[in-house]
Amino acid sequence: MSKLWGGRFTKSTNELVEEFTASIEFDQQFAMEDIEGSIAHVTMLAECEIITRDEASQLIRGLKIIEEKINNGLVDYAVENEDIHMNIEQMLIDEIGPVGGKLHTGRSRNDQIATDIHLYVNNKTKEIIKLVESVQAAFIKQAKANIAVIMPGYTHLQRAQPILFSHHLLAYFWMLERDKQRLNDSLQRVNWSPLGAGALAGTTFPINRERTAELLGFDTVYPNSLDAVSDRDFVMEFLSIASIMMTHISRLSEELVTWSSQEFDFIELDDSFCTGSSIMPQKKNPDVPELLRGKTGRVHGNLLGLLTVLKGLPLAYNKDMQEDKEGLLDTVKTIDGSLRLLAPMIETMQVKQDNMYNAVDQDYSNATDIADYLVTKGLPFRQAHEIIGKIVLYAIEHKKYLLALTLEEYQSFSNLFEEDIFVVLEPKHVVDARNSTGGTAENQVRKQLQQAEEVLAGTSTS
Repeated sequence: MSKLWGGRFTKSTNELVEEFTASIEFDQQFAMEDIEGSIAHVTMLAECEIITRDEASQLIRGLKIIEEKINNGLVDYAVENEDIHMNIEQMLIDEIGPVGGKLHTGRSRNDQIATDIHLYVNNKTKEIIKLVESVQAAFIKQAKANIAVIMPGYTHLQRAQPILFSHHLLAYFWMLERDKQRLNDSLQRVNWSPLGAGALAGTTFPINRERTAELLGFDTVYPNSLDAVSDRDFVMEFLSIASIMMTHISRLSEELVTWSSQEFDFIELDDSFCTGSSIMPQKKNPDVPELLRGKTGRVHGNLLGLLTVLKGLPLAYNKDMQEDKEGLLDTVKTIDGSLRLLAPMIETMQVKQDNMYNAVDQDYSNATDIADYLVTKGLPFRQAHEIIGKIVLYAIEHKKYLLALTLEEYQSFSNLFEEDIFVVLEPKHVVDARNSTGGTAENQVRKQLQQAEEVLAGTSTS
């Protein structure tokens, strides 16, 4: 098969080179974007009288026939045609004859693939935003259902202070909200049109780049043709946002795995999101969160891979840039699958309220409240801190928790202690005492829930 670009060459491409350089195996996923861009380009060419209206009609009709065939799985892509652009162009020539060769007038594969990727990232970003919102909704649902459930809060993976489980869940809501904001903000840079930049220097044809940008829904055109064909900042930005999002998902997954263990036994994931052991029949493995945690590494790797590819490239387009696609496609697939699994897994999670409360009731995480108690009695915090340290050490040595100590034992450390210390140490009191904005008091969490619901509904004014 002769190449569509083969006029300058006297030898056929080495078969190994052909296989090594072909991108059709993965860039066929841009087929719809490629056809969309081509239809806009042809429409503009006819409006600018670069091709006739009849030629444009034939080209658009042929492209829509090919689009239908692709959607129905009736297309075989050829490695010899290298990429999605040349495959579609060859199909078009086969479908409508030599006029199909006019499709490429006034553009290059360099601006064509850049356009495809811009359209693809735009579409996928909007889809991912919707999926993020479904996970946020699952967090809100679980938080509302468990609004008053008390659990240990941790720092350094050591029990620190009692908190509400709903408060803990909503921390992930806000992480995802920032991810969503980053995705929305990135669309400003995704929606630049490179179409019409040509190979690197523009084109001699009197095209109208603003018109194709309008037809494709772009906000603006690249002002510089070199930048237009060589820019992959928007892909790096997408991969960066995806990496941050997967880090958030991985942190959550780690907690789900930990909370599911017998040692914690705070939650139980639905059977449909777990697997068993081939040899140990008692096992219920949290495979989904484990894999979510594991797949974070590949998303991080895709970002690092593209950064490495681009770091030494001169302007404008270089074949190295073919390596921008597989990591992008893999990341989109990973993020999409992760979010689709995460929402129902969170929504169906069983919360073991008693186990969480018992953990708080049998530790020293209310120690800070004793210090605060002494401060309200007039003692400087640093002195109070020292006293409480001694009380905790005494309680540990006597195998008692703080609520189990007697008033006499407390007064042996300070005569400021009174009977009301036992009210202060109750887990619910400890939680509700943290009534500052954004705190874990139930009153504050209810306000936070309302804010989260308003943000998700798009009605928040904050």
